Amino acid sequence: MATFFQEDEILGKAYDARIMRRLLTYVRPYLRLSIIALVFLIFLSLVDLVGPALIGYGIDHYIAPTTQTSSEAQRSIGLLEVSCIYLFVLIIGFILRYLHVLFLSIIGQRIMFDMRSQMFDHLQRLSLSYFDHNPVGRLMTRLTNDVDALNEMFTSGAISILGDVLTILGITILLLVINWQLALVTFVVLPPLFWIASYFRVAMRDNFRAIRVRLARINAYIAENISGMYIVQLFNREQRNFEQFDELNRDYLHQSIRSLLYFISFSSITNFLSAVAIALIIWYGGGRVLVGALTIGALVAFLQYVDRFFLPVRDLAEKYNILQSAMASSERIFKVLDEPATIQDPSKPEEFGNVHGEIEFKDVWFAYNPGDWVLKGISFKIHAGERVAFVGATGAGKTSLISLISRFYDIQKGAILVDGIDVRNVRQKDLRKHVGAVLQDPFIFSGTIASNIRLHEEHISDDQIRKAAEYVNAAHFIDQLPEKYNQEVRERGAGLSVGQKQLLAFARAIAFNPEILLILDEATSSVDTETEVLIEDALNKLMLNRTSIIIAHRLSTIRNVDRIIVMHKGRIVEQGTHEQLLGQQGVYRRLYDFQYAQ
Repeated sequence: MATFFQEDEILGKAYDARIMRRLLTYVRPYLRLSIIALVFLIFLSLVDLVGPALIGYGIDHYIAPTTQTSSEAQRSIGLLEVSCIYLFVLIIGFILRYLHVLFLSIIGQRIMFDMRSQMFDHLQRLSLSYFDHNPVGRLMTRLTNDVDALNEMFTSGAISILGDVLTILGITILLLVINWQLALVTFVVLPPLFWIASYFRVAMRDNFRAIRVRLARINAYIAENISGMYIVQLFNREQRNFEQFDELNRDYLHQSIRSLLYFISFSSITNFLSAVAIALIIWYGGGRVLVGALTIGALVAFLQYVDRFFLPVRDLAEKYNILQSAMASSERIFKVLDEPATIQDPSKPEEFGNVHGEIEFKDVWFAYNPGDWVLKGISFKIHAGERVAFVGATGAGKTSLISLISRFYDIQKGAILVDGIDVRNVRQKDLRKHVGAVLQDPFIFSGTIASNIRLHEEHISDDQIRKAAEYVNAAHFIDQLPEKYNQEVRERGAGLSVGQKQLLAFARAIAFNPEILLILDEATSSVDTETEVLIEDALNKLMLNRTSIIIAHRLSTIRNVDRIIVMHKGRIVEQGTHEQLLGQQGVYRRLYDFQYAQ
């Protein structure tokens, strides 16, 4: 299990300058907003330093002045003025903080929008081989959780760290200006503080990695069990699966508690060192006040500045984790974006003329994995309008033919021609707009019946949708639905039978009216007899005047095709009509006898 989730471990640096430079390219379109947010941050940092100075000034001049040069009434008026200025500073600080957070949030949301759009666009251009090796859940995590982690960095991490640095520098300068001897006394606690921060940084980094790995395991296990709930309940696996989940959940709990212990320990030690610094200030500063070398107001201001000095240090652990999470998420996002599209359009594509639908395979060799050949020297020619069926045992390579004709994968050797043009020499969209596909498990999207037929293609009218459904016998069940063509369909067609989804996919193919071929992959499997009759009738209509390839396990559905090609272990072993192949007493005959032996 650890090996399976290894890709979720965070093994990179907490801060990677190369990744950060690349992230900043997403900020560039919003440079003006970023500069404005930075200006607000600088002014906010300066305004936050004014408060303690005003308090110290009010104490020294109006509450406990060193010399009695003004009356009590004048001191009251002066104290009121200082209070009003202090209130004004607080209001200015509130406005600056509001505008700073607002601009940062807008920038973060826009960057997330741009990044998600770029990732989604890139994913649609990748070949199917990429999705064969990358589960949907992992890619969803990249588009959601990982992008959210970057938003948190832009709004709460990197910029806030810059603000903390400015605050610490400003306070350090003010402490030295107020009383450099007292400042040096305060800085005595800094060496142990930096050592402790470094220790907890490493400990929390390792703990953070462990938490992310365990969270990935939990998410994957939950997703797998929800998807397979039918099998879980059918085989009474609830208790056993709960025990496995409890083990994963308990492991995650232990790591989370350890994380809390780190946070609490670091925060407590920081608070203790802050208290030690304040005690030193009271001891040394109080002594300086008693001998007249320091005013009470300066001491109070000093204490407030020291408290504000330790505040960003307390947040160090949280912001470090934010930064680390963002770096790890960025690395995974850029890994997706850097994935090359292996199926590329040619620089100078050929154009189809009037498409007839002739298909030819010339000594085609193909493997999903190097050296593991699925097709071995396949050669055949299908004339325009011809109906050809491919049969063979599971794993013979039949279904791969469909993907290769549509150029979802590229072959390693040989050539695939459509109307005499190599499919690698035309644009993918130009090739695929002539290909209609109905698969064994047709994909039904969330939406209405109508939107699933037209797939949001506006040029397909409602009348064309109805005619397509009637033509392939899909209207038979659609008209019985409460909302008919406006009936909402749930995710992946939940609530529709296998046969209904097949008929809906047939209607989709007719509505798009592919010009050269229609590919059918075991379209009549897993349906009842009545529905099979409707599907077979729809198939005959679909194949009319179209180059058709049928891949089916049910030999009864292909008796009336023009030619049957028999495949075995990646090679073509027989060709002919149904009657011819039965008479050869070969592979086809054995398949036929096996199906109808009873």
